[in-house]
Amino acid sequence: MNILCIVPYVPSLVRVRPYHLIKGLTARGHRVTVLTLWSDGAERAELERLKTEAQEVRAAPITRLRAYWNSVRALPTTEPLQAAYCWQPALAEQMHRLVSAGNGKFDVVHVEHLRGARYGLDLKSHLAETGVRIPIVWDSVDCISLLFRQAAANGAGAFSRTVTHFELPRTERYEGWLLNQFDRVLVTSGHDAAALRSLNPNAQSVSVLSNGVDLEYFSANGSATRSTSAIVMSGKMSYHANVAMALYFVREVLPRVWAERRDAQLWIVGKDPPREVRELARHPRIKVTGTVADVRPYLRAAAVAVAPQPYAVGVQNKVLEAMACGTPVVASPQAASALQANSGRDLLVADDSKAFSRAVLSLLSDAGIRRSLGRAGRQYVEQHHRWSESVEKLEGIYDELIGAER
Repeated sequence: MNILCIVPYVPSLVRVRPYHLIKGLTARGHRVTVLTLWSDGAERAELERLKTEAQEVRAAPITRLRAYWNSVRALPTTEPLQAAYCWQPALAEQMHRLVSAGNGKFDVVHVEHLRGARYGLDLKSHLAETGVRIPIVWDSVDCISLLFRQAAANGAGAFSRTVTHFELPRTERYEGWLLNQFDRVLVTSGHDAAALRSLNPNAQSVSVLSNGVDLEYFSANGSATRSTSAIVMSGKMSYHANVAMALYFVREVLPRVWAERRDAQLWIVGKDPPREVRELARHPRIKVTGTVADVRPYLRAAAVAVAPQPYAVGVQNKVLEAMACGTPVVASPQAASALQANSGRDLLVADDSKAFSRAVLSLLSDAGIRRSLGRAGRQYVEQHHRWSESVEKLEGIYDELIGAER
């Protein structure tokens, strides 16, 4: 198959879903052409890695000023700001040239995220004008309006007020409408699929394509020495749900842990932490790393990984990565909702600060439980979250859509 993949941010080891789907499709013998946007030097550097995983990569820059201007222009419309944020006419022009280069060059088009949906809509109109028919798959990834509803219900400060009064109604209407605009819609979990379908009872087919984890890259290191007092929290720390997670854990859970384990220390590992997260490091037993070249040493050295997200959608990669490294995980119900894992066997799920602190303390104090939970977590991701299986399922969806056109 010749596949055109349009992603509104550079696929990478941080943006793992598009990266591993592209890598897997290429490994299975398909020709993948990627259109993407970069916004800084780090993302531009990531393009070089991506070029080793796809046959062709074309990219256009998008500045923060351009993204903000897109959002301003969307204000008087009914389009969500998220949907307008990544629009770059230069990338759309490249997309038009690629599909017009030869009738039938591409067998299928894959567009990722709400921020990329506008490219899919634009391409659909362009193809209609030229008389070329190519199936278009929209990978929603998560139900963004579900995320916004949860954020609003959990009172996430200024962000909560913004999404409640402005973005949430727009996003609900727009996501519901988008469900019937593409040949197939993908999402990472059944929970998100149900939320999307609730927005449009007449929705076309929505397929669940779960995230995987790189089981070779994220693995236990038998020679690594684990701290008996270190707690690790990972993720992109500029993401509002992760900011809420860090603040909740430090304010509500960690004092309960320290009441019994004064030696407990917290590592907050992830890029671009905002000021309110960086300031947590004023405490001598809290470390905020910012961007790290490799998160695995922290996962492998910690006694326990935590994901106490007060709101979340989709599959939490941070949980899968910790489990793959054999690190026992304590998660909130929201962070574990998309998994088939069993609490008490594969990980621990705790629904309030008291239960969360008890779970963390039980792991800090018992090496046997840590080893047992770590082994079970690794076995779980091996059985349920292999990227190869997700790629094979995606290949089947493509085949089905291409066959329907013949």
